[in-house]
Amino acid sequence: MPSTAPTSTAATAARGTPTGAVDSINITTIRSSSNLSLSTSANTTNKSHDKTAPLSLSLPIRGITNPQNGGNGSNDPNTAAAADSALAALRTASSSSDIRTALAALHARESSLTSRLSSVLASHQDLARSLSRLDNLRAGLGSQVIAARSVSNNMLAGAADTASHLSSRVRQLDLEKQRVEDTLRVVELVAELKACVAGVVGSMGAPQDWEAAAGYIARAARVPEEIVRSGFAAAVVPTVEVPDAPWVTLENARESLCVLFLREFWKAAKEDDPAKITRFFKLFPLIGRGDVGLDAYGQYVCQGVADRARAILKDGVGAVGGAANANAPATLRPKKDGIFYANALNLLFGHITQIVDGHGGLVERHYGGGKMIKVIERLQGEADVQGGIIVDSWSDERGVDRALTDVKSYPFSFLVQSFLPQNRGYGAPPRLNSPAPGGDARNSEDEGVSMREVDALLSEIAIMLSRWSAYSHLLAQKCMEPGVPEDAPLIMPEVLTKSNLSRKVSGKFVMPYNVLTTFFFRRSVEKAFQLDEWPTGLSLRMSKPIDSSPPFIISAVEDVMYIANTVIIRSISTSQRGVIDSVLPTISSLLGSDFVGMIQRKMRDECYPKPVIQGGFPPEDKIIQFIVLINSLDMAEEYLTRIITGILTPGEQSVNGGTGAPSQASSLKNSFPFKNDLKEVATRLNNLHHSFTAKATELLSEGIKVLFSQVVRPRLRPILSDTFRDADYTMTEEELLDLCAQNDENEDDVLEQVTRRFEEGWDALMKPIARLMTPKTFSTVLDHTAQHLARWLEKRVWSYAGSQTRGASPYGAIRMERDFSGIIGTISKGNYAVREVFGRTLQILMVANMEDEEWEELIVTDGEDDMLWVLSEDERRKARTIVRVA
Repeated sequence: MPSTAPTSTAATAARGTPTGAVDSINITTIRSSSNLSLSTSANTTNKSHDKTAPLSLSLPIRGITNPQNGGNGSNDPNTAAAADSALAALRTASSSSDIRTALAALHARESSLTSRLSSVLASHQDLARSLSRLDNLRAGLGSQVIAARSVSNNMLAGAADTASHLSSRVRQLDLEKQRVEDTLRVVELVAELKACVAGVVGSMGAPQDWEAAAGYIARAARVPEEIVRSGFAAAVVPTVEVPDAPWVTLENARESLCVLFLREFWKAAKEDDPAKITRFFKLFPLIGRGDVGLDAYGQYVCQGVADRARAILKDGVGAVGGAANANAPATLRPKKDGIFYANALNLLFGHITQIVDGHGGLVERHYGGGKMIKVIERLQGEADVQGGIIVDSWSDERGVDRALTDVKSYPFSFLVQSFLPQNRGYGAPPRLNSPAPGGDARNSEDEGVSMREVDALLSEIAIMLSRWSAYSHLLAQKCMEPGVPEDAPLIMPEVLTKSNLSRKVSGKFVMPYNVLTTFFFRRSVEKAFQLDEWPTGLSLRMSKPIDSSPPFIISAVEDVMYIANTVIIRSISTSQRGVIDSVLPTISSLLGSDFVGMIQRKMRDECYPKPVIQGGFPPEDKIIQFIVLINSLDMAEEYLTRIITGILTPGEQSVNGGTGAPSQASSLKNSFPFKNDLKEVATRLNNLHHSFTAKATELLSEGIKVLFSQVVRPRLRPILSDTFRDADYTMTEEELLDLCAQNDENEDDVLEQVTRRFEEGWDALMKPIARLMTPKTFSTVLDHTAQHLARWLEKRVWSYAGSQTRGASPYGAIRMERDFSGIIGTISKGNYAVREVFGRTLQILMVANMEDEEWEELIVTDGEDDMLWVLSEDERRKARTIVRVA
């Protein structure tokens, strides 16, 4: 019976008590029943099924929770290990001493747990005290919050109500003040209105002070309309003298004054009284009839423009009396004069621009900004009428339509026949100073088109277009939006682009100008070649002096380039994009097809330098003519470059040293102020230059190649043969001395004979050509010749390589390098850059004449020294075989 009590107690603790409590109960139970357990354990066999002792010993000691570790059930590993070992010892105890030892260990475990539980309980007491203090503080703060709320409700509520009441009163006072001010303003405005009404009526009475009456109406217009038509004004303003409502009185006054001002304005206009006209013109905007005033003013100035234009067209300068006659330009002539209509159009545009410039400030000042545009529109309408009359009269009197028909049907017989294959013999080299090859130079003049008349017509159109452009520029400036910078690109206003005169200018001026210019330039090219003259006294013999001065070119070049310069400058002077866009591409096309084509035909069919007999040389006159044509192409390119450069950069010199153009024509920025015009015109000029340069350069390059292959290279063969006639570079120095002694020759003369012979032959060949050609073309010929000689000399040097019997002696290699250097020096005399093409030959000879130590050093450095090698490593090794080994 005693042995079962601990077991039941332990089981009960395991079922319903905390882990810590279970451990304490089990330990106490084990301690109280230790004697019984020991005796029972000692008397029990290994096969015993009595579970009392094992149950007491298998208590969950590890389940004790350590509150200081957060209640996670974790224990000190060392303490747990000690408890496990004590329990194991207790289970396996076989004697009382083992039991005592196990019990001692359990007592130590119990003490440890007790101390830990005590520390946990002590910390819980501190926490409880802190919580108690917090509860006390919370109670105190709650009372403070209640007191603060009581103060807010009892003390500040009244102040807030007072502030709200004051704000409301202030707003009411502000509103009353505003209403008083508005009332005062209404009263003041009504008083002003009443004074203005009385002033208008009084001024229009006996004093008839129209300025004062208009001023009163202007003052009344500043009173808002709602006040003028208010009931207060209707009740206060009317008087016994003026019983009507104020707006009725003012409107009646405006109508009466408007009629009066119009009557007086036209009366002053009829009397030609500018002061009186200006007086009444300024009064219209004051009475609110600015549109009526502008309309009347527009009619007045348009009538003046129409009268002036009709007078000019009817009787010329003599019929334009008074100031008109005095202000007429000195260039104005009777109607039959070639520039009469140009001056008539100039006077029309000048009169309009004078009105716009002189009266624009007056209109803007009294009528407001932008109001001058309406006057400009009226003036442009009159300009459309009067300018159209001038343009149509000019077109009819000058017979423009007939001229266009004639030039469009012109056959250009000379140019067409010149390019026909069956006529390649036509126009063979003419007699010097002959006007045309095999025909009359004036045959084309009999075909019904006079170049003089076309030129005069083009000049007249150009003048009128320039006047129209200047007029357009001025109106575009006047129609610019406010705030736009003065230097901003102009935009053509709609008043011009949509005008009838603009369409007439395009149809009657621009289109005929483009057609006539195309004919004029092509006919000038044709006539230049018809009247072409060749330079005289040219010869390839240096003993014969040349009387004329270089450059030696055909006269057609200067004639065509002069006409090109004239046409380009005249077209630019019109300041019309439509003209530039047509004329410049046309000039480019005609220069490339007709001008370059004619020179190409002459080179191919008339002056080609081919030998008369097989193996011979070309005739001297053919060579000279071919050189002259090459010079002509080169100078034509240079002349056109000067023309274009002189236009794009004002101040440059034009063809033959003349000035390119007047400053107003050469300054593209002044001539083309409209947006993008300047850029487009400059592009057209550059395209003209590049197109002609490309075609001329291509033909020039082909011509120089022909000159080299047909003239220079055949003559180089005998020169080179004679130069190296006795040159033997296989001889040693002793052998050369013996040869000189046998032939009774001086050694220095023998050493210099190769260079001397080549220089004599070179000068005889190249100096006559250089004397006739331009520096640029001769430089190109010299480059071709130098390249040919460089290949020939290199080939000759390589001929000594790799042969012990044919190879040069060391002394011969030195002589070879000396002779070749002398030849190269002769060729590059005056043009050192030519030496570059002989770089391979000079390096071959340099390597061939190197000392062995120098060559070995070169091999070691692998060519990586300061010299720029044009030879490969294999070629340098091959060059070392030129000199035979002794």
